[in-house]
Amino acid sequence: MTLLALILTLVLEQFRPLNAARYLYPPLAALGQYFEDRFNDGQAHHGTIAWCLMVLPPVALVALLYFLLYALHPVAALLFNVVVLYCTMGFRHSSHFFTRIHASLRAQDLPHARKLLGEWRGHLHEQSSSEEVTRLTLEQAIVGSHRQVFGVIVCFILLPGPCGAVLYRMADYFAREWGARSDPEAGDFGHFARRAFAVIEWLPARVTAMAFSIVGDFEDAAYCWRTQSPAWPDRNEGILLAAGAGALGVRLGQPILQSGEPLERPELGTGDEAAVEYLQSFVGLVRRTLVLNALVLLLLSLSRLAA
Repeated sequence: MTLLALILTLVLEQFRPLNAARYLYPPLAALGQYFEDRFNDGQAHHGTIAWCLMVLPPVALVALLYFLLYALHPVAALLFNVVVLYCTMGFRHSSHFFTRIHASLRAQDLPHARKLLGEWRGHLHEQSSSEEVTRLTLEQAIVGSHRQVFGVIVCFILLPGPCGAVLYRMADYFAREWGARSDPEAGDFGHFARRAFAVIEWLPARVTAMAFSIVGDFEDAAYCWRTQSPAWPDRNEGILLAAGAGALGVRLGQPILQSGEPLERPELGTGDEAAVEYLQSFVGLVRRTLVLNALVLLLLSLSRLAA
């Protein structure tokens, strides 16, 4: 049932992609703002309470509905899985930026590519070179493909029904909305949201990095993962980026110009400087990773039937 739900969701998402920014995130943002207005006094323990009240009840409710529907009929539970996965997972949630940047770079329209990258990352990149735009696009795409698809798949498999997918998506959302804030008004309110997602992300990030390594250049990916990822500020992101860069044979990281200011970053990956051709190579890497995930799920399903 797990594999069938994933296949149906991916097929549905290809033909009818969900506009998450329009339909999913506004009500989630409004509900998050409601809790923040009532709990945010800059203290970490109030952030913990707000996160638990915001995230855990929907996860429990989804699990309860799944078991009730499964008791009613397995097909009802399958359809429920597809609906929840459709709302929490999908390449199209952010891939439109990747596709448009790729097209702009191939058309040698660097200003437009810089503009799109700035909208995607939330920073200005008006002085970035073509190589830098390509490098940052690959970084965003590696992390985005994991957060939108592969991380959700891992949590969907680990927890009963689709509650793992809901837990991952909501934890990711509030890590960005609450955990990433550094303004004085927020204080330590987002500390728990940031730490909770780091814990939830620990296993999915490593599973995705391993999958990238298997379907790409395994030796370089393993080397970069082992030697370069500890230098990245976010360890989970560092593992994804280092393994992805090694699997593709491209150099990522390195200092960049962000909003007109130089930003020092460690180097990740080996091989050549990022060129536009690597964007298409990344698409192939993602497709092979998706096939690997499907094969692993198929083997798990067959082993359960055999048992």
